[in-house]
Amino acid sequence: MNIKSKIYFAVFCGLLLTSFESLAQKQDNFKVVLDAGHGGTGAGGDPGAVKNGIQEKDINLAVTLKVGKLLEKYKNIDVAYTRKTDVFIPLDQRSKFANKEKANVFISIHCNSHDNPKPHGTETYVLGISRDKESMEVAKRENSVIFLEENYEENYQGYDPNNPESVVGLMLLQGEYKNQSILLASAIQKDFTNRLKRFNRGVKEQVYLVLRGCAMPAILVELGFISNKNEADYLKSEKGQNELAQSIANAIVSYKNEHYAYSEPFEYLATHETASVDNNKAIFKVQISASGTNLDAKPQNFKGLNIISKTKDGNLYKYFYGETNEYKTAQNFLTQAKDKGYKDAYIVAFKNGKQIKVSDAIN
Repeated sequence: MNIKSKIYFAVFCGLLLTSFESLAQKQDNFKVVLDAGHGGTGAGGDPGAVKNGIQEKDINLAVTLKVGKLLEKYKNIDVAYTRKTDVFIPLDQRSKFANKEKANVFISIHCNSHDNPKPHGTETYVLGISRDKESMEVAKRENSVIFLEENYEENYQGYDPNNPESVVGLMLLQGEYKNQSILLASAIQKDFTNRLKRFNRGVKEQVYLVLRGCAMPAILVELGFISNKNEADYLKSEKGQNELAQSIANAIVSYKNEHYAYSEPFEYLATHETASVDNNKAIFKVQISASGTNLDAKPQNFKGLNIISKTKDGNLYKYFYGETNEYKTAQNFLTQAKDKGYKDAYIVAFKNGKQIKVSDAIN
């Protein structure tokens, strides 16, 4: 990495830590921010892909509004939109809006396109780095909108779509939400495939600038290819838009119910295991995440897990589930954490307030 890239990277890291340190997700209803990709008219507008007489921005907006209308029927779900009309919104402003709304999830809705008219099907992206040539080309196209923005070099910390080194810093914030993003993306692809019988191109990783600043699970949905005549006809039809919107809404509600509903403690906690912990003995906990974001230790911020504690180590917050003197009980905590989606969770141990080796705690 050259000196200029290192400077951009250092500045970006500092901005992340200061901008999001105290950001927490909404504490009441489940908040969904819907983002209709592209938008705007004239020289400063961004139509997105244009094929078969379709401007991508129009399909994106139509489906987004339909998704929102379906979700608004639920009393415990709040919906906010980055745009509800044909206007241009800079990419970084979309994620900033989601953060300001303290959203639980961010969904950016798009249509795909290709020079070859044969590709078809749906795919959903999470923020990540992939060397897949085809998905990299899609990302370059989606990200090229930054060149319509003023001060884009400053806003995106020197990001260059053609320079892989420049994307490293973009991964930092979304890293802590990656597993949750994948779960949400998978739920959408599953409904597209199983209920609508759309061709499944899978859940993929790629550098999408619209996702890079989101302090919550964030995904980008590609509804289909407007470059494919049959799929273009489906995408512009009322039937197709209604079906796709229903699938996205179904997946969001399913994800919410599974990962954000309040959950009852395990049966073995009915004896108030955590209340009777002997602080003179080794204490086992399950570390579920670590990040620069300071979240309240409440169930709605941790997929319904309701025995949460946290520590601060420099600029890093570590979050733990459960507290017990019994290693067997800690293993049960670990199982529940992984069932909730914390696949990288693991057991840790403390003695007299200091972390020790788990093997020493067991002995």
